[in-house]
Parts: sequence; C-alpha cells; structure tokens
Amino acid sequence: MKNEHLLKPSSGFFILGILISGLIAAVLCLVLQQPIPGALLAIAAFLISPGFFINDPNESRVLILFGTYKGTVKANGFFWVNPFMNKKMISQRAKNYNGHAIKVNDKLGNPIEIAAVLVWRVNNTARACFEVDDYRHFVDVQSEAAIRQLAGAYPYDNLEDDHAEITLRDSAGLVNEMLEKELHARLEIAGIEVMEARISHLAYASEIAGAMLQRQQATAVVAARKQIVEGAVGMVELALEKLSKRDIVHMDDERKAAMVSNLLVVLCSEKAASPVVNTGTLHH
Repeated sequence: MKNEHLLKPSSGFFILGILISGLIAAVLCLVLQQPIPGALLAIAAFLISPGFFINDPNESRVLILFGTYKGTVKANGFFWVNPFMNKKMISQRAKNYNGHAIKVNDKLGNPIEIAAVLVWRVNNTARACFEVDDYRHFVDVQSEAAIRQLAGAYPYDNLEDDHAEITLRDSAGLVNEMLEKELHARLEIAGIEVMEARISHLAYASEIAGAMLQRQQATAVVAARKQIVEGAVGMVELALEKLSKRDIVHMDDERKAAMVSNLLVVLCSEKAASPVVNTGTLHH
C-alpha cells in the first residue's frame, strides 16, 4: 500500500515577490524597446503562476508530477510548488455517514431493519488517492457491507436463543464496538480513520413486527405472572405461619386448603377482589 510522506513547499509570498519583480522588469524591457527579454520574462511569469495554492485548515494537497507521487502538503498557508505538479485537494475534516435502514436476516434468519451512523475522516491521503478509485463511495459500500455482516452474526434478541450472550438489541455498547473494529479493518486500505460508529436504527422487518411484538408481550406477561405467583405463595405461607404462631385460629387441613385457595385467587387475580360475607361454615 502507498505510504504518505509530507512535503514542505516554498513560501508563496516569496515566489510571488519574485513574480511581481519579473513582471515589472518585463514592462521596463518593453518600454526600453527590448521585446525579447520582456517576452521571456512574461512567459516565465505565466508558467510560474499555476504553482501557487492555498491550504485551508484540515485540508491537504496530494502532489503528483508526471504520474509520480511526490508528497502531501498538510500545512496551512500560501505556498508555491512546481507548476507542472498536479495538486489534488483532499479534505481531512470529519464527515458523517448516515446510512439508510437496510433489510437483512439476523443469525436466526429473522428479517430485521438496521442502520448505522459513522463518523470518519481521511488519515492517509496517499492511500485515499491511489489505493481506491473513489474513497467516498468506498466508505458507503464498505459501511453497508460491515453492517450486513454484523447483523447476520448475532440474533436480534434472546427470545429464541436463551443462551445467546450477545444480541443486537441488548448488547448495544459491545455491538457498536465490534462495528467500529470491522469498519476500521475494511477502510484501512483507503486511509480512512473511523472515529465513531454506532447503530442508529434497529427493528424487526414490517412483515414480522406484529407477530414478534405479540411474542414479546406474551413473554413479558408470563414473566410478570410468574413473579406474582411467587410473591403470592410467599404471602400465603407467611399468613399461615403467623396465624399458627399467634394461635389466632385453629384450622384443619381442609380449612387451610380453602384459605390458601382464596388467598391465591385474591392475590393473583388481575382484577380487584369483591368481598363476600359468609355467615355459615365450610360444612353448612
């Protein structure tokens, strides 16, 4: 791969002074009726002038002379180089890649929609200029490829795979870190530095979103009911223990079973219990 090396060009102000002096000398030669020296000085000034350029902050110039890479100018200011050099400007400012949502299959084959946001900049101007045809288009294509590969390597969640340690939905920090590493490996050839990468959109595809939502709701309901039942059993156990310990009422196994049944109904019911006054006993 092409390695970048910095080049220190001549000061543009110094060469500009020489150019102005040459033009003044050319005018004087014409006034003194010496057209040949005046014409030569004018031609020299014309040939020298294309060598001037200005580098703004976070901009660089890749210098190419007759197909040969001569170096990169990253310093800011007004400079002059060989006028026959091709000066290709490459910005080194940070840029955003806001990817659109793409439809892919996760590890379990479920269709999902995923998108990512990438912050990048050119770090090696020589690679960006010579190793790829269009480094901006290269970033777009490789970013989408990295997102597709990451989405296919892990499940969306652990509803279908209880043993999944990494999921796209629950392991956001780790997934973003892996995406950043994958992008760095892919874009290094183009001299691109990945400053930040994160998932910006993640959802089931529209054709299964409704079914998956019902499944998630059912899972949440089952988990909630399980917690309610465990709490109710503990409360019933505590009630029986307190009644027995304080000798408030003596109950045989049949009455204990009826009390347990009533308490569980009251505690586990989704609606508030309606009190009923019983004037009799369990046997009458």
